[in-house]
Amino acid sequence: MHGSRAENAILIEAVVAGATAEQVTCLICPPFVYLHDAWRMLRGGEVVLGAQDVCAEAVGAYTGEVSAAMLVDVGCQYALVGHSERRALYGDSNALVARKFAAARSGGLTPILCVGEQLAEREAGRTSEVVGAQLDAVLQLSGVASLGGAVIAYEPVWAIGTGRTATPEQAQEVHSFIRQRVAGEDAKIGAGLRILYGGSVKAGNARDIFAMPDVDGGLIGGASLKADEFLAIFAAAVSLSQG
Repeated sequence: MHGSRAENAILIEAVVAGATAEQVTCLICPPFVYLHDAWRMLRGGEVVLGAQDVCAEAVGAYTGEVSAAMLVDVGCQYALVGHSERRALYGDSNALVARKFAAARSGGLTPILCVGEQLAEREAGRTSEVVGAQLDAVLQLSGVASLGGAVIAYEPVWAIGTGRTATPEQAQEVHSFIRQRVAGEDAKIGAGLRILYGGSVKAGNARDIFAMPDVDGGLIGGASLKADEFLAIFAAAVSLSQG
């Protein structure tokens, strides 16, 4: 929950000017109230628009919620579901996240399914169990075909704003687990799945993280609020995509 119309305009203008490589998708996800402003600035360009959440219901009396159809109507192509803060602060369960994922897909959005474990879960050796359960909720509700064209973002909650940092090797280990879990259901979908890393990615560590074989990009948090930092991360992704 950051930004204002004036601040967003400056930030988006800089990102649009700097994020121009066709081989790397650049996506921004502003708060709901700024989506239309963002769409007007992005229209016709290479940077695409997404939302930070979506309602699990398609239509109805759900005051305060925003449906997939509404998001598409204001220019969104993507929506985050199951972000770590939604899970931790607002109680979004695996079952609810799976329903939001399904609603995004049926409503014409590409869902970005966020998964990840808390510090206590990692220290207890439960990372695979926790992330696997988060994946399985979606697989059981929507089937593996629903992950075709979708995106998964691994967020190690213990490495976000805590001063602790996940190594590229730790990120790769979980990304490999995710890909193998999906590939166990469908090899082609698993191989083509885009898996982003979202654990305090910065300009200084982006290249090493993105160089891991199962890391396909980043879900950028605080660093996305600074245009120069975000564009340096984007440049790291571009340089790796060019070999």
